[in-house]
Amino acid sequence: MYLLIVFLPLLGSSVAGFFGRFLGSEGTALITTTCVSFSSILSLIAFYEVAPGASACYLRIAPWISSEMFDASWGFFFDSPTVVMLIVVTSISSLVHLYSISYMSEDPHSPRFMCYLSIPTFFMPMLVTGDNSLQLFLGWEGVGLASYLLIHFWFTRLQADKAATKAMPVNRVGDFGLAPGISGRFTLFQTVDFSTIFARAGDPRNSWISRNMRLNAITLICILLFIGAAGKSAQIGSHTRSPDAMEGPTPVSASIHAATMVTAGVFMIARCSPLFEYSPTALIVITSAGSLTSFLAATTGILQNDLKRVIAYSTCSQLGYMIFACGISEYSVGVFHLMNHAFFKASLFLSAGSVIHAMSDEQDMRKMGGLASSFPLTYAIMLIGSLSLIGSPFLTGFYSKDVILELAYTKYTISGNFAFWLGSVSVLFTSYYSFRLLFWTFLVPTNSFGRDIVRCHDAPIPMAIPSILLALGSLFVGYLAKDMMIGLGNFWANSPFVLPKNEILAESEFAAPTITKLIPILFSTSGASVAYNVNPVADQFQRAFQPRTFCHRLYCFFNKRWFFDQVLNDFLVRSFLRFGYSVSFEALDKGAIEILGPYGISYTFRRLAERISQLQSGSVYHYAFAMLLGSTPFVTFSRMWDSRYSWVDNRSSFILIVSSFFKEKSFQE
Repeated sequence: MYLLIVFLPLLGSSVAGFFGRFLGSEGTALITTTCVSFSSILSLIAFYEVAPGASACYLRIAPWISSEMFDASWGFFFDSPTVVMLIVVTSISSLVHLYSISYMSEDPHSPRFMCYLSIPTFFMPMLVTGDNSLQLFLGWEGVGLASYLLIHFWFTRLQADKAATKAMPVNRVGDFGLAPGISGRFTLFQTVDFSTIFARAGDPRNSWISRNMRLNAITLICILLFIGAAGKSAQIGSHTRSPDAMEGPTPVSASIHAATMVTAGVFMIARCSPLFEYSPTALIVITSAGSLTSFLAATTGILQNDLKRVIAYSTCSQLGYMIFACGISEYSVGVFHLMNHAFFKASLFLSAGSVIHAMSDEQDMRKMGGLASSFPLTYAIMLIGSLSLIGSPFLTGFYSKDVILELAYTKYTISGNFAFWLGSVSVLFTSYYSFRLLFWTFLVPTNSFGRDIVRCHDAPIPMAIPSILLALGSLFVGYLAKDMMIGLGNFWANSPFVLPKNEILAESEFAAPTITKLIPILFSTSGASVAYNVNPVADQFQRAFQPRTFCHRLYCFFNKRWFFDQVLNDFLVRSFLRFGYSVSFEALDKGAIEILGPYGISYTFRRLAERISQLQSGSVYHYAFAMLLGSTPFVTFSRMWDSRYSWVDNRSSFILIVSSFFKEKSFQE
């Protein structure tokens, strides 16, 4: 049963890929959706068996790589964090598959799409169930490949090509940190097996002296692992690819940004918590990066006009909350927020897809408006998702995001207070752009084309059912799971390991001031009220601010995403491209390699042939002179050989030469 959870999506993807043209759109949709749905059901059974009783399950399948001290096997480990992630991945993916049947029904390449859509649902369980670093790395690379294929699905669109091409190098930057981190763990612990590494994580002999500096190996490894997590989970510096991923179909956005790829970094940090706990420096770095990401993405989203990009920046912001929750040693709360976020973020993306699908693929919110009467169900689902996103009381997001902020305050450190205030201000901006999205799309006077208004319709039944189920999850999942996942019980069974000195959950519950607990709610209410009052007169504000230089620059700063893309292009990408052209291409490929390689050899023989051909002049005296030059050394050598007869016996020379051949033959035998 446990192996079927992992391999059923692979079976569906393989059947759709190899036999899609024979099965057709309906056949491939039926097979892939059935496989992922059965995987989701089996995940619920595995959760019932593993999580309540804290009874982990370990399956060792077969040896994989065995070379002296290095040993890696195919093994699957199912504990509480694993089964929680399996429920999130498989349930969200099954609903996205069901949604895609209707959304992609008119696309001629829907069998290929359904094949691609099942790939991350296989690699993500491979990542979360792996019992060693190499198996985790296999799933890690697989979800990166799946994101490239899904973003690049409409490969005839230039923007989709650019977004997919951009996603791969950013993922490689993260891999540049993860791969040395895995190598460092093997160098330090002589194994890639998680259980052995975590058991030895507290060993004090984990430092070395280099260039008169004492370096902490655990800190270095943890920072490298965090670089890998930042590449996958769209943290500051690597967040630029996440909004560009919106060029793929909307189900792709829901799958990647709610359940599969972006959650990989958060889970990897939670899985490696025994290492991070023994590195306070790495925890400070993680807390700072996560809080900065949440603030940056929230401020960027307030002036975006693309419907899906606004939701994508909210994903980056929420990932920042999950990361800095891990940075304050509350990994269980970070995973809990990951689960809650998957439900309301998937509902937001699928609702946005319903609007885009009905509005002739229009994504600009400025060309919408007044759609609440035409999309009552979609509007209600999007309202529920937005309220849960901003942490409205008693909805799913409230039970995890507010707890994260309380824990950051109760940390009583500079990094904790830094994360608390940036996270609280981010709540204000998140509330603003969430309600700005609702106003511009559904409530303000319409600005759409007449043909779109006439033809628009609410989501059909196959698209409405997944959205309704996700909306119910956005309402009740947080309340139903809060006592189990962040209570004082033994649900996690010490799987996200936390040192006793870093355990502050009970203190945040009973010792945090009431005003601290009310700050996020006050900020979310303030953001909603500002959006309600500003957006109806947004054009007047824009015309009033535009003549002012400072306001105009501030608007451009946020609208252009803090100029991150421009800075990266000017200072990194162009430098690498210039280096690649001048050094790698001109100096090496077109220079040394071709001169010393095939081009140089062919050029040398061609020039030699030209020189030799010049000797063929057709004149008899030239040939006679050449014959004279050739015969003179021969005659000279023969006369010198005759002069040696007086003191060298030719027969002894012959015997010596023949005996040497026989000697070599005997040595070979």
